[in-house]
Amino acid sequence: MPANTIVSVTCIPLRLPFHHWSPAPLFAGRPRDKLDSALVRVQTEDGAVAWGESYCVEPRALTAIFDTLIAPLACGRDADDGTLLPGMQRTLHNLGRSGPVVHALAGLDIALWDLRAKRAGVPLHALLGGKRRDRVRVYASLLQYYGNAERLDAVTTQALQEGYAEIKLHERTADALAAVRRSTGPGIPIMVDTNCAWLPAEAEAAIDAMRPYDPFWIEEPLWPPEDDRELARLKRACGIPLAVGENASSATDLERLVDTGAVQYVQPSVIKMGLSAAWRIAQKCVGTPVVCAPQVAFFGPGYLASLHLIAAQQAEVSLERLYVELAHVPYARSVPIEDGWVRVPDGPGLGADPEAELAAGRYSA
Repeated sequence: MPANTIVSVTCIPLRLPFHHWSPAPLFAGRPRDKLDSALVRVQTEDGAVAWGESYCVEPRALTAIFDTLIAPLACGRDADDGTLLPGMQRTLHNLGRSGPVVHALAGLDIALWDLRAKRAGVPLHALLGGKRRDRVRVYASLLQYYGNAERLDAVTTQALQEGYAEIKLHERTADALAAVRRSTGPGIPIMVDTNCAWLPAEAEAAIDAMRPYDPFWIEEPLWPPEDDRELARLKRACGIPLAVGENASSATDLERLVDTGAVQYVQPSVIKMGLSAAWRIAQKCVGTPVVCAPQVAFFGPGYLASLHLIAAQQAEVSLERLYVELAHVPYARSVPIEDGWVRVPDGPGLGADPEAELAAGRYSA
């Protein structure tokens, strides 16, 4: 069997406990105090190991998808075969063009990039044409719905004191944005992610109420998020930059937004659609008014893949960092954030492997 033959693909669900200095928000009626994602471990015949990450809401479902679909289709194949991933996508397309099967494929895609770069002995960004910057600014992405001005002020002030110079809110009211603007003062970019808060008829007035507090962008303002025509109409009406893409099912969806100029920022998530698709979007944006600003709210190999992507793409944007206190901070020693910046790693592949306690499943869901 050739050395580069895939012999195993393993899903390791993670559930990282966190605290965000406020009562835990509810998700599906339960307190949300852990962040779920999944490591993807790929090993080849010669013992080489590479890592990816998949978005994961239900660990049992994602593990079953890897065990019954992803691993059987990938094992025995040459990891360098350019038809591997596209072929799997076509084979599995009738199971959905978004959702956990696509997320599983995204994790495999990241791991294959890591493997190719490791085999070449180069950092991942070298396979993307080389880095254009040695370090990337990081913004503090506050968890959603703190609920009152005092908590928002305390957490914002704490983030600024730690060196973050950009803030993102997951809030839906002008009052919340006003509270944070009072904390930051003028000049600090504040992004507002509403998580698809408004129907088209509601969005313009809601955004207009935020205008006095100078939002940098409004993220995912509409439900449903794929309504391109309403996004374009809202962009023309509100005059404040819009950012969307986390919930896109494919690169084609985001390419259409670039072609039409319906938004100012597109946000591919590598742990949902894969690094290959995200890089395709970044390339598509070159020479257009639309900027690729990858969305990355988790902490594993997808975080590092997004870092390499941002380092290599033409447009300079900041890297998202969910601002919470984790029980374990992945890559805290190998790829640390310092004063609101992170250096782009130059080691082979992603530049760092998950710590032993993560790889061994210590925080397994």
